Amino acid sequence: MDGCADASRACAREREPPLTVHHLNQLLLVCSIVLLVAVAAVRISSRSGLPSLLVYLGIGVLMGQDGIGDIRFDNAELTQVIGYAALVVILAEGGLGTKWTQIRPVLPAASVLALAGVAVSVGVTAAGAHYLVGLDWRQALIIGAVVSSTDAAAVFSVLRRIPLPARVTGMLEAESGFNDAPVVILVVAFSRTGPVEHWYVLIGEIALELVIGAAIGLAVGWAGAWGLRHVALPASGLYPIAVLAIAVAAYAGGALAHGSGFLGVYLASMVLGNAKLPHWPATRGFADGLGWIAQIGMFVLLGLLVTPHELGDDVVPALLIGLVLTMVARPLSVVLCLTPFRLPWQEQALMSWAGLRGAVPIILATIPMVSGIEGSRRVFNIVFVLVVVYTLVQGPTLPWLARTLRLGGESEATDLGIESAPLERLRGHLLSVVIPEGSRMHGVEINELRLPAGAAVTLVVREGTSFVPMPTTVLRRGDELLVVATDPVRDAAEARLRAVGRGGKLAGWLGTGGGGGRTPHG
Repeated sequence: MDGCADASRACAREREPPLTVHHLNQLLLVCSIVLLVAVAAVRISSRSGLPSLLVYLGIGVLMGQDGIGDIRFDNAELTQVIGYAALVVILAEGGLGTKWTQIRPVLPAASVLALAGVAVSVGVTAAGAHYLVGLDWRQALIIGAVVSSTDAAAVFSVLRRIPLPARVTGMLEAESGFNDAPVVILVVAFSRTGPVEHWYVLIGEIALELVIGAAIGLAVGWAGAWGLRHVALPASGLYPIAVLAIAVAAYAGGALAHGSGFLGVYLASMVLGNAKLPHWPATRGFADGLGWIAQIGMFVLLGLLVTPHELGDDVVPALLIGLVLTMVARPLSVVLCLTPFRLPWQEQALMSWAGLRGAVPIILATIPMVSGIEGSRRVFNIVFVLVVVYTLVQGPTLPWLARTLRLGGESEATDLGIESAPLERLRGHLLSVVIPEGSRMHGVEINELRLPAGAAVTLVVREGTSFVPMPTTVLRRGDELLVVATDPVRDAAEARLRAVGRGGKLAGWLGTGGGGGRTPHG
């Protein structure tokens, strides 16, 4: 019998068509078309005010077994692995774009909201899922933990058109970067086979993993920043790769040390993003593009995993749980955590409504599926419907709420794009400065920049023509400057340039900082 079975399997393998270069070309064509459609969809989402999450999920659903593509995909384990990898890239990109000066004043409040706020949200949402929907406590706790993580990408995709107070944006950004770590730990703990551990054991595990992940992330970020600032790489294109490699190493180191790798990659990336590394605009652009690719691939894959015809019975439970989360759990956690910090009620109201759920909850919903928890497929369907419906409700209304609460701050001057190239042998730096639209450096003369001694503007490129500027040359929007600075004054020169970009020629007297240059004469 075994011989017959082996022969049958051998014949089946012979009948299978071999994977050829033609098949690979077809796969590449399909992937490129999907990517181009997804990139074009960014324009639709930006004009409509909807987070791009919904567009990419829709593409995945259309390609799935109930859509026009009829692709049958049900590998939750593969989805979880790819989702984790994409989440690492997304957190790295978010950390690189986080400004320390913006989140430092709100760091205590954001940390409390990311830890204690998650606990409140999990408890209230789980109670609603258990008593209103009838889920058992394990499933209710899993859903409560899964949907307690906010998504910075979803929040800022609808708020980027409205300037908000720095305190609000900094708190939203820091919270979304910090709360992924404790939520992942909770979901994994609730998805283990056997009884759920006592709450005090979970608190101890969360605290230990967060401490280990934070320590490794900060150490790796600081060491990587020091190395990149003191070792001149042979090609500028290597800097973006090195930065992303350091961020991924922070995640891997944290995970291998039984700490929170997600917190590690976010903190390491934040250290790197505020370290004034060489060729920073190129690095930031590379990370931004890689983050978009990660989001597109992850959302499309999650859309493929869902089976639309199975969602009908879970729509009402998802709406009820989402109502408890949006109207009770999130506002309660914000009020309890932020009232001691004396935040105005308008900011608390916006923070309550801005708790958008994005890709992270849907990825985390695959953890119980991989663990084989009973009813895990229903948990995934409920989370999917909840995220889609309440993103449709909250996303477009966030700008309106911000205007209604009068939280639209004054438009700030566009920050300069400064790229630094180290001159190792000459112990100096070349700073390439682009003056964007909205910069207050427009109309400033070269001598009014008041750069520190040891720094000078040596070349200006305007409308494709380069020339050596005079002290009285007036700078214009779109100009690209080449600034040479010796190693000791490199940071002071960049700080002064950014200050003039924000505050104009009177930056030193307007309190915008960076006034460490020479005192003007006359």
